[in-house]
Amino acid sequence: MELTQGLLLLGLVLAALALWRLWPRRAGLSPLGGEMLRWALVFAVAGGIYAFGGQIVAPFRPDQSVDPGAGVIELPRRPDGHYYLDAKINGAPITFVVDTGATGVVLSREDAARAGLDPAELAYIHTANTANGTVRIAPVRLDSFEVEGIRDDGLRAFVNEGELSGSLLGMTYLRRFEKIIITRDMLRLER
Repeated sequence: MELTQGLLLLGLVLAALALWRLWPRRAGLSPLGGEMLRWALVFAVAGGIYAFGGQIVAPFRPDQSVDPGAGVIELPRRPDGHYYLDAKINGAPITFVVDTGATGVVLSREDAARAGLDPAELAYIHTANTANGTVRIAPVRLDSFEVEGIRDDGLRAFVNEGELSGSLLGMTYLRRFEKIIITRDMLRLER
């Protein structure tokens, strides 16, 4: 969707520029009218870039990069300010929000089902305090957790019984790395 919006905005900007160059009545405008029209176009383009600039460049930003031999994962900060990690849980692709404030790896019910865990059959025997209040969670053990060649087996995780828009990657996974380096726009994990 971001790519579509970015291309739409780019198309509108190009159409406005073409209209400006090809509009035959432009020559009939007074100098003040021509200048006002030119500034209106400049402000429209600047406003569009301000509103949709992140979406225009988002498809061209690098996603995570992984060097399995060195055990290094690099995650660029996304426009929303968060770091996301794409992994395969039991072979199923899951996107996690990296959350250093979360103790464990927490799967949403939808992501748990994609990874082959039936949320209806889990025992929600623990509770967790979240920003949205207290929720019940079910402990699980993931057969495999793989990030482009960096694999961990038997990782402990939890499935959230409440509403969770995505899964969280907490400290039980992050502690498996020797270094966690956060710079302005990059999170680097090193084993």
